Amino acid sequence: MEGSHTGDTPTAGDVEIMLAGLLRDSHTLTLDRLPAVVAKHAARVGIESVRVYLADLQQRVLRPVPDRPAAGGPPPETGDVELRIDTTPAGRSFQELRVLAAPLKEGRGRTRWWVPLLDGAERLGVMRAVTAGPGAADERTLRELASVVALILTGMKTRSDTYRRLVCSRPVNVAGELQWRLAPPSTVATGTLTVGAIMEPAYEVGGDAFDYAVNGDTLHLAVFDAMGHDVSAGLTAAFAVSALRANRYRNLDLAACGEAVERLLIEEYGEETRFVTAIMAELNLSGGTFRWINHGHLPPVVIRGGHRSAILECPPAHPMGMDLGLPVTVCEERLEPGDQVLLYTDGVVEAGGRHGPEFGLPGLVDFVVDQSATGLPVPEILRRLIKDVVARHRGRLGDDA
Repeated sequence: MEGSHTGDTPTAGDVEIMLAGLLRDSHTLTLDRLPAVVAKHAARVGIESVRVYLADLQQRVLRPVPDRPAAGGPPPETGDVELRIDTTPAGRSFQELRVLAAPLKEGRGRTRWWVPLLDGAERLGVMRAVTAGPGAADERTLRELASVVALILTGMKTRSDTYRRLVCSRPVNVAGELQWRLAPPSTVATGTLTVGAIMEPAYEVGGDAFDYAVNGDTLHLAVFDAMGHDVSAGLTAAFAVSALRANRYRNLDLAACGEAVERLLIEEYGEETRFVTAIMAELNLSGGTFRWINHGHLPPVVIRGGHRSAILECPPAHPMGMDLGLPVTVCEERLEPGDQVLLYTDGVVEAGGRHGPEFGLPGLVDFVVDQSATGLPVPEILRRLIKDVVARHRGRLGDDA
């Protein structure tokens, strides 16, 4: 064991030893040993217990990571259950990206903390910690510990089936597995922008896909909607995303990337027409110039000043893969600080339908405006948006969104 808390306020050296020890042990960790190993090192700074919770794929509940004892560490905790994101302190910490603390009834200054677990700006879950009393770890120390835990979790996401099983409430279909494995993180943030994305139906998504990349002063964005809602649609969308990336790496411009995606689809499917609608865009982060092309897709929307919105019209070319020869127009818009740009597929604006009025573009814009006014972070606005969209379909979407 790296050491234990003596009752004195932890020093910077204590915190450094805790974090360094945890990083050293992380190289050979499996997910089920993570909570116990974190607790072992955290004891140095007066943290009595640690529990790690991961958000499920639809961000409705937080599930405890299974715990196995670590050599020399405290015994694992038992009896934990999943926690609702909408109705619990843990969920509020997740939603608002805030550290929450509450004294325990047992007294003696012991405190229960909820700390968000973030991979950059992407929300992975929360960490629950109980501190021993006066002189134990403070909020800053807990944030630093949570940052290291999130870093370790991020490395486990692609190498652990346990992680995948934990965040999935039911089996993911093959097309959905394709899309989730191909998708970048759902949120990224820099000093000047935040990009957020969300997909439903999370377990059966077929032909919808998104992509982005931040390269220097340029943000690349794309949204795709492939024909159909099956494995073939998933493959078509995967081809489109992969072709876009491969040609973007070669520094091809927007129009050339679109042409490259179309060529791939035609070569791959031949006479069996498989097509993809798309918006592909670039944002110059230093000057604010937003450039985009439209391949038969719903146009983007810009929200300015927190209330005014405008559709970004651009003459559309044909969906990629149809080989209709329509010209591709690159359009430009100068964005202002604080602007929000919405890229979406028809599954969002057509929500409702048979069960009542469609959500529609006005509904989408009003929802984002209203939620943004509350000061919530972008990923939380999107979580609430998709929850509303799914509710309009009585829990089951008829199309990807």
